[in-house]
Amino acid sequence: MQVKPIILSIKLWSDDDKPREKLIHKGRAMLSDAELLAILIGSGSRNESAVELSKRILASTNNSLNELGRLSIKQLMQFKGIGEAKAVTIAAALEIGRRRRGEDAKKVAKISSSTSVFELLQPKLGDLQHEEFWIVYLNNSSKVLQTSQLSKGGITGTLVDVRLVMKEALVIGAIGLILAHNHPSGTLKPSQADKQITQKLKTAASALDIKVLDHLIITQMAYFSFADEGLL
Repeated sequence: MQVKPIILSIKLWSDDDKPREKLIHKGRAMLSDAELLAILIGSGSRNESAVELSKRILASTNNSLNELGRLSIKQLMQFKGIGEAKAVTIAAALEIGRRRRGEDAKKVAKISSSTSVFELLQPKLGDLQHEEFWIVYLNNSSKVLQTSQLSKGGITGTLVDVRLVMKEALVIGAIGLILAHNHPSGTLKPSQADKQITQKLKTAASALDIKVLDHLIITQMAYFSFADEGLL
């Protein structure tokens, strides 16, 4: 006869092991991702504690908070023990984290390398499930004048309005442009369309004495730089 494992309620754990008490007495940094998620969930089910449920959810995303942040409410609710209210709580908490990263990115006032471009735009593009194309406008000191979304949903010649990009550059006095878009698939290899739009914008900018300094392909954790790879 198979003996079912005993599920010990978090209420019966020692205070040192309870996520809430552990955070209060030892600090938030001492908690694992599963324990932090368990605090958001609040309770588990009859068959598993909130921590065990959290571990199961995280395991499904290869223990990646970035991947967890990409799950929809509907996808979160597929886990037994996660109803709509808990799914919304998880999604809201992860969105706060994403926006916090975005605030940190705003501190990037001057572009000194492809890494600083990644730090500026990753919070905007890294977790998206669709493609977006952005332009970073720079002055002659490589300071960011403006960042603008150019297209959403894909990159083709018909979606990129070169005239609009150049008009905006002239209006704000930009002398340098950095192109950027994301690949939701995670691949960092530039497509033929990526190369074509880079050349199209580079040619148009050159006629106005404006330089296209780089084009970044951004994913959740990494990026590809046309300039670093000698493709500009």
